[in-house]
This record gives sequence, C-alpha cells and structure tokens, in this order.
Amino acid sequence: MADSLVIVESPAKAKTIGKYLGSKFIVKASMGHIRDLPKSQIGVEIQNGFEPKYITIRGKGNVLKELKDASKKVKKVYLAADPDREGEAIAWHLAHYLDLNETDACRVVFNEITKQAVKDAFKAPRPINMDLVNAQQARRVLDRLVGYKISPLLWKKVKKGLSAGRVQSVAVKLVIDRENEIKAFEPEEYWSITASLSKGGSAFEAKFLSLGEGKKELRSEADVNEVLAAIQGNPFTVGEVKEKERQRHPSPPFITSSLQQEAARKLNFRASKTMQIAQQLYEGVDLGKEGTVGLITYMRTDSTRISPVAQEEAKDYIVGKYGESYYPETPRVYLKKNANAQDAHEGIRPTSVQREPDEMKAFLSRDQFRLYKLVWERFVASQMASAVLDTMTVDLHSGRVTFRANGSKLKFPGFMKVYVESNDDGQATEEDRLLPPLATGDVTETAAIEPKQHFTQPPPRYTEARLVRALEELGIGRPSTYAPTLETIQKRNYVAIEDKKFFPTELGELIIQLMEEFFPEILDVEFTANMEGDLDHVEEGKENWVDVIGEFYKSFEKRLEVAEEQMKEIEIKDEPSDEICEKCGSPMVYKMGRFGKFLACSGFPDCRNTKPIVKATGVECPKCGKGHIVERRSKKGRMFYGCDRYPECDYVSWDRPVAKRCPDCGGLMVEKRSKAGVKWNCTQCSHSENAPESEEAAE
Repeated sequence: MADSLVIVESPAKAKTIGKYLGSKFIVKASMGHIRDLPKSQIGVEIQNGFEPKYITIRGKGNVLKELKDASKKVKKVYLAADPDREGEAIAWHLAHYLDLNETDACRVVFNEITKQAVKDAFKAPRPINMDLVNAQQARRVLDRLVGYKISPLLWKKVKKGLSAGRVQSVAVKLVIDRENEIKAFEPEEYWSITASLSKGGSAFEAKFLSLGEGKKELRSEADVNEVLAAIQGNPFTVGEVKEKERQRHPSPPFITSSLQQEAARKLNFRASKTMQIAQQLYEGVDLGKEGTVGLITYMRTDSTRISPVAQEEAKDYIVGKYGESYYPETPRVYLKKNANAQDAHEGIRPTSVQREPDEMKAFLSRDQFRLYKLVWERFVASQMASAVLDTMTVDLHSGRVTFRANGSKLKFPGFMKVYVESNDDGQATEEDRLLPPLATGDVTETAAIEPKQHFTQPPPRYTEARLVRALEELGIGRPSTYAPTLETIQKRNYVAIEDKKFFPTELGELIIQLMEEFFPEILDVEFTANMEGDLDHVEEGKENWVDVIGEFYKSFEKRLEVAEEQMKEIEIKDEPSDEICEKCGSPMVYKMGRFGKFLACSGFPDCRNTKPIVKATGVECPKCGKGHIVERRSKKGRMFYGCDRYPECDYVSWDRPVAKRCPDCGGLMVEKRSKAGVKWNCTQCSHSENAPESEEAAE
C-alpha cells in the first residue's frame, strides 16, 4: 500500500521515477504549471505591492482533482518538479492547492533521472525555496507589466493584436541593427595571390605576404601587377623556417546556449527542437532490460561544472578505452564564461559515460540518437587530454617578394579522437595542412601564380545559433528563455526566417521604432542585462523582488504617461498592388501574414481570395519549357521552387535552381548547401562545381 505521493510535471518523468521508487510511492504528473496570471487582465495588483492574482489554468480541473484525491490517501506528498525557478514555482503552487506547509521538507530535486540520483534525492527532501519562487514571480510580473501595459497602447495607436515583450524586443532590435549594418556596409576591394609550389614532388601553397621591407596590402589590380612584375623570372627560395609544437584544448561540456548553437550547426536543429529532444532524453528512455532511464542531466543550465563522481567515471572510461596518455594530468575544471552564470546545476552530460551512443541507438529515435551522441561526445572530449600539433611556418622569397606557407600536423589527437567543435559556418577546423620537408636555401618548383579579386563582406545575418550566442554574451535572458524568445518573435511576425537567417519585417521595424522613442530602457541592452542580474540576486536572497519591480515601475509608469499623450496614431494601410482578383475583379493589396507578405483581395470580407507573392528566379521550367521557376512557401513556411504555370505544370524542387545550364549535358543546375560550402549540381548528370564566391559569402 502506497504511503507517499510524488508529483512531477510530465507523464514521461512520472513513468521513469515510478519505476525507481517502487510500490510505496504513487507518482503523478501535474502537466506543467497549474496556476498562472489571467489572460483577460493584467493580473497584478500594482498598488498592493505588485501582488500577483493567480487563477487555475483552464483545463486543469481533472488533473487537480486527481492530485487532490491522491494526496488525501497518503501520509506524505513530495513535489519533484524540475530543479530551476519554474520547477520551484510549480511546486509552490501545488503546495498551496494541496494545503501543504511550504516550510516542511516536501521538495525533492535531482539533476539527473537515474535510479541512484532519485533515491539519493528522496533521502534529503527540503522546504520550498522561496527565493527561487520569488525570482520566478518577479520575472513573470515584470514581463506581464511590460506586455500588458505597452500592448494596449500599441492596439490603440497602431493596430489591434500587436504586443511588446521585454527580452523579445531586445532580440528583434539586434536583428534590425544587424540589418542596418548590412545595408550601410560598403564593400572594399582587395586581392590575394596564391603560389602553387612543390618540393620533391610534394605540392603545397603559399600566399603573398610582403613586397620589399614592409607588408603590402593588395587593394587593386595595379598592386597585384606590381607584385607579379617583381616575381617575373625569379624562383621561390626558402627563407626562414619556424617549427614549434602547440596544444589545442577541448571545449567545455555543453550549457544550454552552446548545446543549441552546436545542434544548429551540426544537426540543423532549431533551438526549440533541441530543447524538446533534450527534455525527452532527460526525462527518460526505455532501454529494454535496463528499464526507463534518463540519459542526460538537466538541460537548462549555464554552468560547466561537473560532479567529481562523473569526472571519475569519465577518467576510468577514457583510460580504459584510449589509454593513460589520453587523460590529462589533473581533472579539467572550466571557469564560468559569464560572471552572471548560475552554478546550481552541472553542465549537460550523459548520466553515465558507459552508455555509449552506438549501444543506445536501438532505443532512440534518429533525432534523439543524434543529440545524445553530440552530448556524449562533447562531455567525453571535455575530460580528455589536449591535442598536440606540430606547426610549420615557412617564408619563401622571389626577388623582393615574400610569400608565406603555413602547415600543421596532428602529432597527438587527444580529445580530437572523439569530438571537434564546429565554427559558425558549421565546419570543423581542419588540422592537417602538411608541408613537405623544407630547409633554408631550398629552391621550389613553381606550378602556378594565381591572383584573385575579393570584396569585403558585411557582417552575417543572425541565424538562431548566432542570435542565441549574442543574447548570452550580452547577458540577455537565461537558459530557459532562449528557445521561447526565438519562437515568439517569429510568431508575432516581427522577424522572418529565410535560408535559416533572420530578417526584420516592416512590422518589427515599426514596433522597435516606437519602443525606441517611448520606452528606450526596454531596448537598452545594459538595462536589460542589469535586470537579469537583479533577478539573479532575488534568487540568491540578496534582494527583495517587490523592491526590484518597484524600482523598475517608477520610471516605466512615467514613460507610459508620456507615450499615452505623445504617441501619434499610425494607420497601417494595405499596400496596393497591380494584381486584379481573378474571383471578383477587385484590386488586390499586400498584407502581412505569419510568413511575410501575401496578396489579398481588397473586397474582403465579401471576397476572401488570397495568394502568395511569387519571386522569379529567372530560370525556365525544365519540365514544361513554357513557364518559369518561382519561389513559393509551403503551409509550414518552408521555401520551395515551382513552375509559375501550376497547376498546369506540377514541377517542384526544394533546391534553388540557378540560371547556368550544365556544361556537360545542358541540364538544370541547382544550388546545394552543406558544411563543405555551396555547390552547383546538375539534376541530370553527375556534374558538380563550386558556386561563385558571392554565393559562398551569402552562406
């Protein structure tokens, strides 16, 4: 007969924990939060110390009745929601509903859902941590005040249905600022000269370094011609040769932001998808005879700390699998990247390093396996010895001109035997660029001298990975906020995604323009980062949450009054188009939708005809030969390419066609993007070629 009730958030977590605790425990799920602020009103008593007015979330009646009934049949109730602010708040709300004493030892937390971790946690229950609860309440109230005070103003002055958020507004402003940088960017011409050389039959490349005594910038074709003239007729002779050994150190274990970034680069996952799959791995997976086990530790963390037990297990695994030389002299300790980082949890790691990814593959979905493999490899590598590389730098002289060749050879792979972090272009760094044995005075053979014109490129648009990194570096938001922030700014149509990059919409630019004029502190990065710091101080018990909100509201209230008086009403008119509605003959207008602009009949609501705006590619349809290929969007917003004569011609392709025809067979060429770069591939034969440099830069 059960004598204890355990309440967690999700059925999956309940199932896993229930198997560990045995028949004396009933484990049930609250299905997330049970109380929240009402949607129909602000729900905060501003004049009464910002007291929140919580109501039961609609649809929770049956769940709450089941929990209430179960709590009456047991001697003890344990609240085991996730180990963060949100989890603490869920536990607090449950305690209120079930009439539990929050000062009693009713709260159980664990960083990983394994049998030992769960059993250890139940040996040391604690009271509800009101500092954590108050930090969550402060964030909720703060965001409610901003959203529910500014949004009605925007409805009144601009358009119904608009809204403004605190962290989301900063994210949108970052996207807009980057777009403005790109628009203002003026490319500058520069050149490079590459010499293809060889010694003893081994080919290598060297790049232009200097002309005469000092380095020379190649800014024009005239500069290049001056260098080529100085080289003319002169061999390349080896001058100074520098050889040295250097170490490359592993990256730390994942935190929430780095996991989202690396999953985007290596697995092409959206931030929300990464967190969804990580939650599944944390809550537990059925491993057959072993039962249901949580495979990774808690995934909302900004700490790289690793427990001594996990480090010892990693040491045993690494030494046993790869040998003593692959483990460092002392266990690795990673410093906090951000001074504001919390240290409540460990970094994200496998709950047992012995569960190798290939052994888990049979029990996981494809995406679960790929993410688990990434977490496992990153953690194991983080505990391994550094890689050792032999580097070689060679200066070669041709008359008054100096070229330089760089080479490196992996002497000892260390952590790289398991994992190498990607860069922002999704590519792992290549370490082996071998040079042949070269000594001062050696004369090399010259195969070719290739000058190449380049133009400087503007800063890249934000991808999800880059935007998460920017928010983290600026101290905006916390691990639990990154994914929902990115989702929100897209749903509100303040930004759009094209080719995995963020573009601001006209609506987003309008809202940020108004926010900058009337609520500049909301968009001020330093102000927002300091507010995050204040919330952390509340969590640490150093500040009172009511005082933090009160200090913010003093200036915010004055801003609201000024905005109410001075913000002019803006009418967003539908933009006319040259198109005529084929259903009723009325002119069509441009409207803004979830995935950008579309055409709608001006006779709405009498006529509800709409159609997408198509963008021509300038490529003739390869199927019918009569139409042309245009850009379209699927119902889920994904871009594809099809014939403009649809439905007469049903040609479609996910790959962007290019105007150039295949030089081998005359077939249609399409653009293929991968970690290796941008290629143009023929759809009819095996021909493939590198895209022009401008296409590469766009990536």
